[in-house]
Amino acid sequence: MAKRIHLTELGCIACEELSELGAGKEGWLVNNPNLLCALDSHSLALANRFLILIVNWGDPDAPRVKIRPDLSPIEAESITAIEWLVLDDIRVVVAGTSCGYLLVYSTAGDLIHKQIVHPSRILKLRVRGTKKDLMQETSSEEICIVLPGIIARFDGSNIQSMLQRWLQEKNSNFWDQKSRKGDREDSGTLYQRLPYQIWNVNKNGVCVDATITGIMPPPLLEHQSSQRYYCAVTIGEDAVISAYRLSEDRGRSLVGAILSKVVPAAASTIASFSKLIWRSNDQSPKRKPEAKAQSFARASSLTCIKDYPRKGEKLTLSPSGTLAAITDSLGRILLLDTQALVVVRLWKGYRDASCVFMEMLAKKDKGKAVIHTEPVKSDYCLCLAIHAPRKGIIEVWQMRTGPRLLTIQCAKGSKLLQPAYRFGSNSSSSPYIPLEVFLLNGDSGQVSMLNRSLS
Repeated sequence: MAKRIHLTELGCIACEELSELGAGKEGWLVNNPNLLCALDSHSLALANRFLILIVNWGDPDAPRVKIRPDLSPIEAESITAIEWLVLDDIRVVVAGTSCGYLLVYSTAGDLIHKQIVHPSRILKLRVRGTKKDLMQETSSEEICIVLPGIIARFDGSNIQSMLQRWLQEKNSNFWDQKSRKGDREDSGTLYQRLPYQIWNVNKNGVCVDATITGIMPPPLLEHQSSQRYYCAVTIGEDAVISAYRLSEDRGRSLVGAILSKVVPAAASTIASFSKLIWRSNDQSPKRKPEAKAQSFARASSLTCIKDYPRKGEKLTLSPSGTLAAITDSLGRILLLDTQALVVVRLWKGYRDASCVFMEMLAKKDKGKAVIHTEPVKSDYCLCLAIHAPRKGIIEVWQMRTGPRLLTIQCAKGSKLLQPAYRFGSNSSSSPYIPLEVFLLNGDSGQVSMLNRSLS
């Protein structure tokens, strides 16, 4: 009987440039908490505190790109999150910093966009989308940005418009001319500010990871409301799991509403009166006003699970947003139904584990004839890949209550990665692309893909 092969080798990232990120030492990929990874269909972006390196693992002769963001040395600013943004033929790298800035770079290393989200450390960048179907009444695409106790959302349509506008300006040779006019002091006026929403979700304790799971119904007394409500799930040290209803409304109390009207008007009047008394010299240099943090929209707590000393560590979301896998400090993995907000499954004995959702081809009944050659969405079943580094294995479990389908041995110092979500992939006309999972061996640099078939 032939031995089953569950991994397909695709390429290698080994190169001299990786030495700047610590490559060459055993466990360099997984032991450095400041080393970040983001995978695209054929490229890998790695970042430490001050450097972003883009390596094409599909083409060993492709040039490697080094990006050194212009970070603030006074505030010891560093790169704290990284992800890919993919729209048709446009591929860009998004980075978050410890000062709360969102940076968008082209694969050539050009700065496309820079914007302050909130003056705090960006912990995570999530790019995702949901397609309209029987379970989802509407489709949406978004970038979710996680900060300590805070979650922000950029709508995918605004991101796509920004990328398409940049590409048009680049093709018109206007982008380079604009870039030469600005420096760090006026960089805030060089890029058009993207609208976004932001919520404070630290009512049950500061979160270490969070995600927006999707759109949820309004409260019972607000059925006629035209605004959207989102459901957010957070994990942290105080509360293992918390859930919130996020409103688009920035509604505040009556006192807050009065102060928001009176204080700016009073400040404006005082400033105008001061200018009449002390006329400033027009020849003095004008300083650019500092970027102001956006006010929070309303977030209502729905539920939380507190179980000291258990702490939530990592969170991953299924493509539909209906399931979330959460690892905790006691070596357990919780499978959360994000609509009912209940834990539906529990695994024990997986310390330091990481989880990724994937799709595998379901076994066909022998009596059924195969009509189509290319697999469609209904041919796949949702699974959860669990990487247990202490055991040196990867397990694949069928969702929600299915059996363990695979157990794969993996080398020490390996890491599970998943390609970034592609904007526009929700189109019904485009062929279905299943969720794939890749394994990066840090010691050898080998990139492999978990096979989607059990045979």
